[in-house]
Amino acid sequence: MKNDKKRKFTVGAMYFIIGFFTIYIFVMFILNGVEWAPMVKGKMKNPNFSLTTWKWFFYPHILLGTISLAIGPFQLTKKSQRNPKLHKMLGKIYAVAIFINILMVPYLSLSATGGIGTTIAFLVLNVLWLWTMSIGVLRATQRKITAHKEWILRSYAITWVFVTFRIFAIPFSLFLDSSLAFPIAVYLGIVMNLLFVEWRKPKNKKLPQGEKSERQIPSYK
Repeated sequence: MKNDKKRKFTVGAMYFIIGFFTIYIFVMFILNGVEWAPMVKGKMKNPNFSLTTWKWFFYPHILLGTISLAIGPFQLTKKSQRNPKLHKMLGKIYAVAIFINILMVPYLSLSATGGIGTTIAFLVLNVLWLWTMSIGVLRATQRKITAHKEWILRSYAITWVFVTFRIFAIPFSLFLDSSLAFPIAVYLGIVMNLLFVEWRKPKNKKLPQGEKSERQIPSYK
């Protein structure tokens, strides 16, 4: 019962953050118009920057990113774990959303705020995204369920950089130039998210064997 409460609290907290983040994205880039966003105004100073082309990549990027974020916490719930068909279907949507998004990132990175440092940071993030997601899918096809669970959680940690990057970038930008603030925010988000997943993993392994075998996916308890 105590573990169930912890799980519900964790999932609820994640959805609260995702909801707040979604509202921020909607207001900043859709309601106000993407061309009025501070980071886009900076890009428009570049004569080689095409706002129209950029929008074709950016809007699918934030939509698919939000879908991926929203699916993750639900996959940790018992409702998903007890419904294999639903779990598998959402897993496929999650994987496809990420793989399509991976194709969008290189173009968006070329005009990233902060210059070449930020471009490299986002490309590193993209490689990690592709790596963790690909291994997660591969392990699923090989029916190596334990390894599949671990790599999917790592892929979700990378997906969560979609949120943590902005959490770190905003305060860093107050006292650092964007050429430093943005790359640092990306790398810090990657490291902290992956460390959190790895930190929680040993605790999952210490649980009684009977409880562990009943799970469909690992959860943060």
